[in-house]
Amino acid sequence: MPALALIFNAFVWGLSWFPFRHIESHGLHPVWTTCLIYLAIATVMGIVRRHAWKSFTAYPMLAVLGLAAGFTNVGFNWAVTQGDVVRVVLLFYLMPLWSVLLGWLLLGERPTGGALARVALALTGVVVVLKAPGTDWPVPSSLPDWLGLAAGFSFAVTNIVLRHLRPAPGESRALAMFCGCTFVAGIAALVGTSLGAIASPLQATPGWLGWAVLLGAGFVIGNVCLQYGAARLAASATSVIMLSEVLFASVSSVALGASTMDPRILTGGALIVLGAVWAAFARTPARGDDRASAST
Repeated sequence: MPALALIFNAFVWGLSWFPFRHIESHGLHPVWTTCLIYLAIATVMGIVRRHAWKSFTAYPMLAVLGLAAGFTNVGFNWAVTQGDVVRVVLLFYLMPLWSVLLGWLLLGERPTGGALARVALALTGVVVVLKAPGTDWPVPSSLPDWLGLAAGFSFAVTNIVLRHLRPAPGESRALAMFCGCTFVAGIAALVGTSLGAIASPLQATPGWLGWAVLLGAGFVIGNVCLQYGAARLAASATSVIMLSEVLFASVSSVALGASTMDPRILTGGALIVLGAVWAAFARTPARGDDRASAST
């Protein structure tokens, strides 16, 4: 059951691009969608679990956690609606690279030879993915590429902060993430709309609401499944199972015409995923929920 719960969470996030694109087709930008969905979730949770607010004074780092989770969700949700889904998801899952660098800079964890080898493996995969025909250098070539990379980096920061906040109650951490997603998405949406880069939500047609309710329900149920599964499995097992999100996103997006798959993407993706699997098994098995409610 814990493994199935984690797979369901990966399924929700692997297919989240589909409802996001349908919502956008009704005129609501994914940043506004992210803001409104998490505003509803945070409001309900903040009322039902009022005692979760008490931990915010005892653990000021919850604010940092919320901001990191907010940038993660805004970047990922925006990227998968604008670019090639497989490419975005692969760039997002550069966890071995960002985790090693952040662990070194923020936690003083000097990288081992194995960690450096995983970084090299992941970077090789990135070069292969980004080195599209006609490009001189393997660098991000579009907004979705940059958003996917930024979201993956923010996700790594989220996990680092979660490790620091292990003593904090799980409900408070989840509430901080939901509030952070609302805040970051809200600021981005307001600024983008005022500059004319993002369409006003007032211009959207009513058809988006049903998809948003479905997506929000999926996020809540997926989060419950994540909390349940991650608390009962070793961190290494959790990390590997969550990589099934790449599979769900790849199969669904290719089947529905939102992505293309060629030998170059397959090769680069295999290197990135191999680096992530290697990093998962290199960790010390422990009970925990480092990714709890931080998904994308």
